[in-house]
Amino acid sequence: MGSSEKVWVLALCCTLTMALAGSSSQYELALEDLGLSYDYKDALGKAILFFEGQRSGKLPASQRVKWRGDSALDDGKPDNHLQVKLVGGYYDAGDNVKFLWPMAFSVTLLSWAAVEYRNEISSADELNNLCTAIRWGTDFILKAHTSSTTLYTQVGDGQADHDCWERPEDMDTPRTLYKITADSPGSEVAADAAAALSAASLVFQGVNSSYSKKLLSKSKSLFKFADKYRGKYNESFPFYISYTGYKDELIWSAAWLYKASRDEKYLNYVVRNQGWSESALEFSWDGKFPGAQALLAQEFYGGKKDLSKYKTDVESFICKLMPGSNTLQYNTTAGGLLYVRSSSNLQYVTSSCMVLSVYSKTLMASNIDGIQCGPTHFSASQIKSFVKSQVDYILGNNPMKMSYMVGHGSKHPTQLHHRGSSIPSIHCHPSKVGCNDGMSMYFNSNSPNQNLHVGAIVGGPDSNDHFNDLRSEHSQSEPTTYMNAAFVGAVAGLLDETRGASATAAE
Repeated sequence: MGSSEKVWVLALCCTLTMALAGSSSQYELALEDLGLSYDYKDALGKAILFFEGQRSGKLPASQRVKWRGDSALDDGKPDNHLQVKLVGGYYDAGDNVKFLWPMAFSVTLLSWAAVEYRNEISSADELNNLCTAIRWGTDFILKAHTSSTTLYTQVGDGQADHDCWERPEDMDTPRTLYKITADSPGSEVAADAAAALSAASLVFQGVNSSYSKKLLSKSKSLFKFADKYRGKYNESFPFYISYTGYKDELIWSAAWLYKASRDEKYLNYVVRNQGWSESALEFSWDGKFPGAQALLAQEFYGGKKDLSKYKTDVESFICKLMPGSNTLQYNTTAGGLLYVRSSSNLQYVTSSCMVLSVYSKTLMASNIDGIQCGPTHFSASQIKSFVKSQVDYILGNNPMKMSYMVGHGSKHPTQLHHRGSSIPSIHCHPSKVGCNDGMSMYFNSNSPNQNLHVGAIVGGPDSNDHFNDLRSEHSQSEPTTYMNAAFVGAVAGLLDETRGASATAAE
């Protein structure tokens, strides 16, 4: 059998799985045709489901993404003399490396969504799935923090992995381990891991109190490690280079620790170091100030008036995003999309929207009229409306008339830059697909991906609202955990819109 025949047979094998996973409901189309809100509940569920497709390790019986299989079951063995066990966690994007820094940021965002929109997510019957996604990440972070001054930050050789196109179930590239210590510090990563655990501890309060306490205890240990042994991560390792330094992560972490523990020493820390805070241009895996400022502004409105600088700084950030503001820093495309960078722009859209969504809710809860951007006033409802416009753009209200979430709507990306998604499932094709075969037969193929990675949000269109649905265009077609995690928070704030649209559509 020739290679082209093999591809045809393997595609046929997986057709039923793809069809079941990728069917779009007529209900979604009806809402769009009526010009009403999109089905945000459906989008939320799919955004959370995405994380099951990113899992590393031994998959549970409850696994819903059936094209995935067990992978990287020996992670940690290079340091086996230390009895390190690093099985589990998430692959951060379309590759097979586990980077703890973006993983921690993703977990923090998921936890933030669960804390801020718990009732809404529960009403959408997604709270259990969200908690499961969070715990898959926190369990790994707990494993990675093996001593008070040790945190494993990466599993896998990044260069070898990026030179290879194979599904995680077949992975044979080196699973090299990288760690930060007192001698080789990385304050950004340790602080982000601390933030993830403290945020998650809030999620599990009242659900699993012993686990919640464990998370908080380990969070305190990680924060102490990050603050005592200060050093930039990229000075120790050349992966995920930080351009903002570690001060933003330390404030972000301390803010979450105060929120989770109510220990005044963490509040004193952010007050004492508020000189670090600045009006930032973005909220991302690297730049945490807007997120920390939004958290601390909540405390300001709760009576902590010595946190006023954080309130001022987060409002300055929002003013840089809102169309019509005289301090606007970023334009929107002709189609209405906030445009920050040419590479994976939707990561900045989703993260910005999460901050805006949370802050608009904070203003409403505090009976605050809105914010002032020079001579222009923006009400909380206007800020929320801007978030809605961005979420709707992602879900299909754009010049391309396509959803940038895989599996949502009638038209969405088909050539995801994602190894496991592009190669036939191990359940359909048990034989190993090596690096070279993966590259020639699947990466270079013009055919749609073999498996539908439902819920994956891609990097998105360019500044002209144009999207190239090509696997090779990684800046446009690759998904990331932190992009999806931020979207969970942004769309959760719009769930009340779905209920209104559902009632109208039913009539």
